[in-house]
Amino acid sequence: MTIYRLSELSEKKYVSLLARGGVSNDSTSSSVREICLAVKQRGDAALRDYTKLFDGVDVKQFRIPETDIQAAMAALRPDLISALKHATENIRAFHKAQLTTEKPVETMPGVTCWREPRAIECVGLYIPAGSAPLPSTVLMLGIPAMLAGCERVILCSPPQKSGQADPLVLAAAQLVGINEIYCVGGAQAIAAMAYGTESIPKVHKIFGPGNAFVTATKQFVSCQPGGAAIDGPAGPSELLIIADKTANASYVAADLLSQAEHGADSQVVLVSTDAEFAQRVNGVVQGLLESLPRKKILKQSLANSFIVVANSLDDAIHFSNDYAPEHLIINVQSPEKIVPLIRNAGSVFLGQYAPVTAGDYASGTNHTLPTGGAAAAYSGVAVESFQKFVSFQTISEEGLRNLAPTLTTLAEAEGFEAHKRAVTVRFTS
Repeated sequence: MTIYRLSELSEKKYVSLLARGGVSNDSTSSSVREICLAVKQRGDAALRDYTKLFDGVDVKQFRIPETDIQAAMAALRPDLISALKHATENIRAFHKAQLTTEKPVETMPGVTCWREPRAIECVGLYIPAGSAPLPSTVLMLGIPAMLAGCERVILCSPPQKSGQADPLVLAAAQLVGINEIYCVGGAQAIAAMAYGTESIPKVHKIFGPGNAFVTATKQFVSCQPGGAAIDGPAGPSELLIIADKTANASYVAADLLSQAEHGADSQVVLVSTDAEFAQRVNGVVQGLLESLPRKKILKQSLANSFIVVANSLDDAIHFSNDYAPEHLIINVQSPEKIVPLIRNAGSVFLGQYAPVTAGDYASGTNHTLPTGGAAAAYSGVAVESFQKFVSFQTISEEGLRNLAPTLTTLAEAEGFEAHKRAVTVRFTS
């Protein structure tokens, strides 16, 4: 990993370190448009064609029978079932605490206003299964969807070479109560959920990670008439660690590698206040690299990654806020003191015993997070991601009479006479 001194960076170089690769619309938009149009026009027939083309599988029936879902759970090793159940309990506990009710507000005598959450009726979850199955993502999306009260939750996941969906994904879905699962993946699955086909229902909002084509397709359908909303911008996994000389170099190196192994386009960053410590971590990373099974991916990911040496903790925090990482580890003395200074991050892990692995799987927080700097404006997935809020108000005769002068004055100023009369008619004898 290349090491930079923060104080020696030009403005141009500083900005370049904050940039991420992202999705190239030029290279994907044509294919995405073609796939979406085909699925929209030809439905299941297009899904079968693309599944055979991209996955090498001829799928006759997209919906997975409930007996297959139950069989997948029954076939799992006991330790895997136990781990999934433990993770489910923690994730549910954290997200259940998000179910709050707002108190009505009396803005003036006789005028009471409030908001109430309403579940999005039909949502679609996309669970990729490329280099590895992601049952944890089923839990991270399925649990808040169920807690929010969504009437219909469907799940799409690509077929394995056998033509079947990954059994771990099916087992996790059964644990959270999802039984409407379709064996289809890639851009065509996103298009199917956005527009609907003979087999797959149209949903109102789509959630879940994926490769460049999946991400580009989500963005495409979210902007199309008759498409679907999406959870937010998504891209390669990323991690930034703020560490001082009190941190354990082996822990920091292991944390960097844990996120770098997500994919060749992942990016990990260390921002340290100690140059010698930064060098030591870099050495440990290189030493551990050869012993890991995904070393080819790791080498590509580390080529995208870097280390920054900052003169002070304040400078390190400033860089982190500008970078707006998906995951942020604060491994310094008294990390809790830094919490109020963190403005932009998807999920933050405090101290030397809080690896991102915990949040990825089972501590309780959600691992579906904004990437590519989007944490400056977006939050991670939560129960409210599966809800919208409806505002209500009740106004008594006295309340409207007191409010009338303000309403009629503003309506006149904006030239809306009918607005004004909708008020005055109620007090005209």
